[in-house]
Amino acid sequence: MNIWKFISNHLNENRRVILLIVIESNGSSPGRLGFKMAIADNYQILGSIGGGIMEHAMVEYAKKLFVEKSFRPFAKKQVHNTESKKHQSGMICSGEQTILFYQIKPIVDDIAIMSKVIQCVKDNCKSILSFSPHGMKFGSALKLEQHFKSDIKNENVWEYHEKISFKNELYIIGGGHVGQALSQTMVQLGFYVTVFDDRPMLNTMEMNSFAHKKLVVDYGEIGNYIPEGENIYVVIMTFKHVSDKDILHRLLKKRCKYIGLMGSKSKVEKIFAESEKLGFTGEDLSRVHSPIGISIKSETPEEIAISIAAEIILIKNKKTS
Repeated sequence: MNIWKFISNHLNENRRVILLIVIESNGSSPGRLGFKMAIADNYQILGSIGGGIMEHAMVEYAKKLFVEKSFRPFAKKQVHNTESKKHQSGMICSGEQTILFYQIKPIVDDIAIMSKVIQCVKDNCKSILSFSPHGMKFGSALKLEQHFKSDIKNENVWEYHEKISFKNELYIIGGGHVGQALSQTMVQLGFYVTVFDDRPMLNTMEMNSFAHKKLVVDYGEIGNYIPEGENIYVVIMTFKHVSDKDILHRLLKKRCKYIGLMGSKSKVEKIFAESEKLGFTGEDLSRVHSPIGISIKSETPEEIAISIAAEIILIKNKKTS
């Protein structure tokens, strides 16, 4: 269950929820920007703001706030250094983070906003949810280059904005058994997953209940369905060498974070050799991760999916110099 659905369910039960959001994170702080935890007034909890003794203390702090019928939203700094003169979190990992405490109530406005947010997540609509001491607003005209934006002056003067969409999108071209397994794995990792195949009524496509979107398309038009961006990941795994090669050629010039091609070493070498004859350069082909995945001697579709997922996560989290 995503955190917005958790909040909405409790609002519909006439319960209050305190939402904790990491709105600033520096150094080695375990709570990264955008991490969230929701605490209902029956003390049910979902999410994490970094774990450890700091998270436990923040949960207990939030529980005490339920004694009050209402409180003004505020930001609370936590410094992970026992030598700090103030805001000590009790952790020793260094770094610091600032946590927003915001109470969401079972009132018409808050219930309506949560409903809109949930629908936006479902549609991957990329609208903005904003928090400030003055309240919560959905659908801001603010343009965000990054997924999150915060401006903090002190615990009572701050703003936080978040793009309500999936931060990363995976496009799987090929709806077979591995595509189905990879869909399940990557959805669990927080990716918005779209699966394509050119075969109508394919059993594994119909059985794939994990992907957010499934489309039967002409592979000759695949370029029209794949956007560009630093949050775009593409995996090519059709059942034919010819279609793999054709799709690769249509996508090689696109600016994506990751393009992976599934196949044996000999198959990949053949595709690359044929691609070079058509004018694609070594630099073009060097962008392709193939044979795909991290080597873990995977055999089953589920094991192959783990291998691919591990490589994608490695690329996603790799720091650029």
